[in-house]
Amino acid sequence: MPWWALAILVFGVNFAIWGTVGLIRLVGKLTVGRWRSRKPAAYQGNVVALRHDPAGRRARQIHLTVDDVAVLIPAHNEGAVIEDSLRAITKFVPRKNVHVVSDGSTDDTFEIALRCGVKAIKTRQNVGKAGALRDAIERFKLVERFPVVMLLDADTRVQEGYFDAALPLFDSPKVAAVAGCVKTDTRRMLSPVGNLLVGNRMRIYAIGQRVLKYGQTSRYLNATPIVPGFASMYRTAVLPQIDINPAGLVIEDFNMTFEVYQNGLGHVDFTLGAVAVTQDPDNFRDYIRQTRRWALGLWQTVRRHPPRLNLFTAMLALMLTELITSSLLFVTLPLVAAILVVPDLVTSSVTWPVFHSVYIAVSSHMTLTRMFYGVVVPDLAITCIVAGLERRPRLLLAAPFFPFMRVLDSAIGLWAIPQAWLARTSGVWKSPTRRSAPGKNREIAAQQAAAAAIPEVLDPAYAVEPAAASLDEPAVLEEAQSHHASG
Repeated sequence: MPWWALAILVFGVNFAIWGTVGLIRLVGKLTVGRWRSRKPAAYQGNVVALRHDPAGRRARQIHLTVDDVAVLIPAHNEGAVIEDSLRAITKFVPRKNVHVVSDGSTDDTFEIALRCGVKAIKTRQNVGKAGALRDAIERFKLVERFPVVMLLDADTRVQEGYFDAALPLFDSPKVAAVAGCVKTDTRRMLSPVGNLLVGNRMRIYAIGQRVLKYGQTSRYLNATPIVPGFASMYRTAVLPQIDINPAGLVIEDFNMTFEVYQNGLGHVDFTLGAVAVTQDPDNFRDYIRQTRRWALGLWQTVRRHPPRLNLFTAMLALMLTELITSSLLFVTLPLVAAILVVPDLVTSSVTWPVFHSVYIAVSSHMTLTRMFYGVVVPDLAITCIVAGLERRPRLLLAAPFFPFMRVLDSAIGLWAIPQAWLARTSGVWKSPTRRSAPGKNREIAAQQAAAAAIPEVLDPAYAVEPAAASLDEPAVLEEAQSHHASG
């Protein structure tokens, strides 16, 4: 096998297709202008907002502002980071628009939310992120009150310019959701292992979003497999058509995206300008758990949604095929490399009965030189590109270890395939280890935020009424308690 064929197997046709589409999209944007700049006469097509909301009860359908955005933050034991996220989002969105659902937290997540002056409810036990989202959307009446809802993770800080970049995308009536651009939090002091894990995620985000996501969300070829749940927005008019919390799924964002495409609710859009920073795992235990959860969630969603004759299914099939082939290749590469290097270490090994046959079979198709140029060099090139794009030259120090991270990710991905059909799972979650921002006095900052928010929190228009227990969930949402004593 030539080295270039190996490189194609590693990186895939999917990468080349969407990279080309993204490049064409970028050229069109620079030369012709953004197609969304057209006047609102475009509402004659697949009018997502009006088709699912014929009475037009939403405040605005075009030219949305932050006043039209509801922010919904599901949180489970996020006391170390949620205040930082609330302070970040309330710089851009009115505090009265921010809603928190504490899902069975055993720490002070709920109390911090109240002290920060946002609306908050909690569940009596952990029902999972999807269940918490579904119940909170109903309890807070977000579909009736807002045209757009942002689903925001409790460890995520929205950056300046997010809404300026993302909200205009909803001017197109075909857009049902807008995916945010994720960046990993680099403020933390990390161990060498932590730097490796976070650096690996940085590479995935930087290339995946600039090449794959940007191409997958083009105007005519629109088929992205996921609107990530860390900081993305949905048009509330389509939410009643989405089954947010079906049984047997460990995560919600793959399923919600599949529902948008397979139910014909509209397109997904994406912009690199809508940036939010999130905390990625900085230890192997949390990294493996989260990666396994993501992989399992993908295949569970594939199992739940049968294929259809549309572009989304075709591109999904290509992605899954290459995911399997590249993963199989990566998990076997260490063994292949070991077989090829043994004769250089032990000359007599070529005379071993069984090993001799194996070595002849392997060496006739693969050599260490081909592996170097087909795997190591392209992977190093990606690291160099990301280090330049993200202005993180220290990323190069971890470059020799990133191929091994790809082996680990591939093994986890292959493990998840049979588990999606054989294992019984629920959406109950456990957050990774969180790190507070360095040098931050959380208690003082929370009290200051609460003092500034008292006039809004006490407004009776934003009170949350108690609700009955969900028929299919064991938890009962409790009425939000006021964080400010009267008098």
